[in-house]
Amino acid sequence: MILVPGVQKKKIGVYGLGATGVATCEALVASGAEVFTWDEKEEARARTANTRYRAEHPKTWPWGELRSLALSPGVPLTHPAPHPIVRKAHQAGVEIIGDAEFFARAVNAVGPAERPRVIAVTGSNGKSTTTALISRMLKETGRDAIAGGNIGKPMLALPELARARIYVLELSSFQLDLAKSLRANTSVLLNFSPDHLDRHGDMAGYVAAKKRVFLNQTREDTAVIGVDDVWSQGVCAWLMASGGRKVTPVSAEGALGRGVYALDAKLFFSLPQKSGEAGEISQIAALKGQHNWQNAAAALAAAIAEGVAPNVAVRAMERFPGLPHRMEIVAKKGGVLFVNDSKATNADAASRALKSYTDIFWIAGGKPKEGGVETLRPLMGRVRTAYLIGEAARDFEAQLSGAVSCIQCGDLASAVNRAARDAGASGLSAPVVLLSPACASYDQFRNFEERGEVFRKLAGQIEIANGAAA
Repeated sequence: MILVPGVQKKKIGVYGLGATGVATCEALVASGAEVFTWDEKEEARARTANTRYRAEHPKTWPWGELRSLALSPGVPLTHPAPHPIVRKAHQAGVEIIGDAEFFARAVNAVGPAERPRVIAVTGSNGKSTTTALISRMLKETGRDAIAGGNIGKPMLALPELARARIYVLELSSFQLDLAKSLRANTSVLLNFSPDHLDRHGDMAGYVAAKKRVFLNQTREDTAVIGVDDVWSQGVCAWLMASGGRKVTPVSAEGALGRGVYALDAKLFFSLPQKSGEAGEISQIAALKGQHNWQNAAAALAAAIAEGVAPNVAVRAMERFPGLPHRMEIVAKKGGVLFVNDSKATNADAASRALKSYTDIFWIAGGKPKEGGVETLRPLMGRVRTAYLIGEAARDFEAQLSGAVSCIQCGDLASAVNRAARDAGASGLSAPVVLLSPACASYDQFRNFEERGEVFRKLAGQIEIANGAAA
């Protein structure tokens, strides 16, 4: 656990009691704070009954004495409208922060000689894979690296600060919105695609939130920035012009005169002190697809910034097993491959999986996000049939009309059974049943992890007999 400085005997509110909120409560109580909590879900409130942060309605909180309000990432800060708890905090003059800010204050309170190193990773897609890759490369080269944040353990639940420790943090735009003093020795921003616009208002608001990953960096620090989309290109130009840090551009779409890039599944680096080929990643199953080449290039750039030799970093990548729910092969039955890409919660993420396979029997749908799947029409030549589920199903069928045959399935179990049956009877040499929903999961599941686990279980139960699913 990471203790928070300066909160002893201070009154602090925590709104939202998911994993991040509970970890924040535990750290604040251990640091001597008096903590007031609430969650809109009764189940979450019930879990605090025998704790020192038992949930009480915010109308009973001592607003005139609160020092801070710790807001869980899922609570709207500005859009589509500030949550009532946010408005109340503004009226009371109480600062609104998140767990990333408490983490930053803990790190900043340590003297320069004892300060641990921090690597922060964000982006619309690929941040979990990149975070895990960086952590693995550092660990395999003897560093004391720990991954957390939006992946694995919440930041404040990570092991205590130590001088030789490296914290590799995945950060969402929501977390960055609530962080003011975080300084990362290496910040990584992978890419942009329209996402969470309901929470940021528009792309400009979303980009502004992500750019905060570079706040407070110094000339000793490194900014790793993807340049394969127009928004990240703009951020790269801003970083170059503003100075104040070292900048390493990253691409998976072409050679760079300066930076780290991937060409035909080979990684290259062109940096002020060295340049050359780092190695080939075409045989790494967990890094299949051009999007993973960008993840690998960004992870390599971060590892180099931490002093890891490029070829050594690539050798560590070769042992990377991949992450659950990200183009994860969960079964192979009678020649039919079942791929769990439940983490693909927007169209851009789904496009990456669709580009990686052919003869796809595609399961998509869920709680829709702005933009739908219109942008995926050019990839429908890879898809034999789309099996649609959830709230987005009817809209997706309209958006894909004329590009691919669509079947309304309602729920995931029906979609898996129908897709498996059709794939098994197709006579194709390598059919793929792909769950890559291009949607959030909240209409039918608690989260994308639960959706992926259900898919895994269903795929494991499928039997392919006589060229078709039994």
